[in-house]
Amino acid sequence: MKKIALHWQILIGMFVGILIGFVAVQINGGDFIADWIKPFGAIFINLLKLIAVPLIIVSLLNGIGDLQDISKLSKMGTRTILIYICTTIIAVTVGLITVNTFGPGYKIKEETRNNLLENYASDASGKIEMAMSQKDQGPLQPLVDIVPDNIFRAMTENGSMLQVIFFIIFFGIALILIDPKDAAPVKAFVKGVNEVILKLIDIIMLAAPYGVLALMASLVVEAPSLDLFQALLWYGFCVILGLAIMIFVFYPLVAKAYTGFSYRSFFNGISPAQLLAFSTSSSAATLPVTMERVTEHMGVDEEVSSFVLPIGATINMDGTSLYQAVAAVFIAQALNIDLTFTDQIMIVVTATLASIGSAAVPGAGMVMLVIVLGSVGIPEAGLALIFAVDRPLDMARTVVNVTGDASVSMIVAKSLNKLGIPHPKGLKDHYVPPSE
Repeated sequence: MKKIALHWQILIGMFVGILIGFVAVQINGGDFIADWIKPFGAIFINLLKLIAVPLIIVSLLNGIGDLQDISKLSKMGTRTILIYICTTIIAVTVGLITVNTFGPGYKIKEETRNNLLENYASDASGKIEMAMSQKDQGPLQPLVDIVPDNIFRAMTENGSMLQVIFFIIFFGIALILIDPKDAAPVKAFVKGVNEVILKLIDIIMLAAPYGVLALMASLVVEAPSLDLFQALLWYGFCVILGLAIMIFVFYPLVAKAYTGFSYRSFFNGISPAQLLAFSTSSSAATLPVTMERVTEHMGVDEEVSSFVLPIGATINMDGTSLYQAVAAVFIAQALNIDLTFTDQIMIVVTATLASIGSAAVPGAGMVMLVIVLGSVGIPEAGLALIFAVDRPLDMARTVVNVTGDASVSMIVAKSLNKLGIPHPKGLKDHYVPPSE
């Protein structure tokens, strides 16, 4: 019998968990769920937190390692990184505007919110204490906090991930500058560790259906009000709306303005890669098709596509960062935690940097969300509120990641006079290479 795809397994786990939860509520089986079901959900969240630090370290080092020829392609490399950072910041901003406009977390009734606050009281109090302590700090203290005095201590706390990212970037720059022969063993070791980490993620995701089942069952028992699930629908709507703005408005308009590609030509060129991205939820798995489409059907010179797209699959996660911003604010709203303007700026910064370290595989975005939550003191246990609907949203945000990679490759190619002339029909035979 054909094996059921993981995303269907997760959806089945979600519905079974909801069913078990409702049955438990009717027969007063809440204690059974709390004692024998909920712990498996906690274990699953701990596994995600366990892998967060090593995942971001090896993914980011791999991404920087791919820039080993930056001296030859300094112009291309600089433009690629800057444009990727800009599109990610725009994506996070779109997410924040969407979730603040609709306020899905505020649609939870006061009684349900009080139950949630009671469950996460200790975490919420930690947030308040942190806010009070920050009042006595100077305006540049956040900048000071980015630079660690002990990298090993920073690696023991998910909330210190900005310090880890700083060290990894610093380390990666030094790795590029030393003799390639001396750097080769380090890069080979990192690539080997990266493969192990990706396999660990595969193993953890095998447990996702059971983790979702446990999380949803305990969630229903602890907050049986239907308004929580209505809020989840609004949360999903905010994520999808933000992703749709990026896919159908931002990227094609930028492509039209800068490269001359029509709306139709743009989607004729990239749509096969988008469909594959949706079905696989993996930018890495889609990469061969993305490269073929932008090279053969969108006029990007192979020299540009072979450099820009692999880097993008590693460090450009616009859809993931947008989702992280929406998820973080939604969880804060659901738990009645007020986020200041500074907190939301920190979400922009952290989501942008965390997306650089997100592996191009299914489920990695949820791991990186732990970092974003920790950066502004939102209880990590709030992941239980959104994990059930994460997989369908993961499929959609991967489409944004791939579309963003293709768009940036077109912009970089155009800036270097390495983009063919677009044709309204979007056929590769109609592309005319630019004159040298």
